[in-house]
Amino acid sequence: MAEEESKPVPAAEDSLVKAGQVSQWLAENGFEHEFLEPDKNGVEIIKVEPDFLLPTATALYAYGFNYLQFQSGIDLGPGQDLVSVYHLIKVGDNADKPEEVRVKVFLPRENPVVPSVYWIWKTADWQERESYDMFGIIYEGHPNLKRILMPEDWVGWPLRKDYISPDFYELQDAY
Repeated sequence: MAEEESKPVPAAEDSLVKAGQVSQWLAENGFEHEFLEPDKNGVEIIKVEPDFLLPTATALYAYGFNYLQFQSGIDLGPGQDLVSVYHLIKVGDNADKPEEVRVKVFLPRENPVVPSVYWIWKTADWQERESYDMFGIIYEGHPNLKRILMPEDWVGWPLRKDYISPDFYELQDAY
């Protein structure tokens, strides 16, 4: 009985996630990133390493994404990464259906540091402060990175999934 050589089975064409228009443009222009599966609305999601966020964000701004609609953090769970997420849109004459893209930066839980995009989109100011306040993500280069919702002396990051709420709350300067 002769041994048959095993041959790789090609994946079905429909099962592959195809890079979107923005991802293709970034790749053509030499910007390192990974294309993730689009969200439920079909919006492109791009994964970028922290070191490549500023060049990629600058390129996306030059490409026409002139508005940071939303920035926030995500905690993938205890012991897992934190994610800084950016929702970008092109604001222009086509107000009914503007082009959108999502950018995700995965950060180690122990040292979640990423460059601030404040100098590209000013709307990142309070949004990055909120992500810092709630998740402990440090935005290097932010002009005023301090707590925005919690008192300055608050210990911990309340939206992390491994956060333990204190047994009591002390009201300070309430009256």
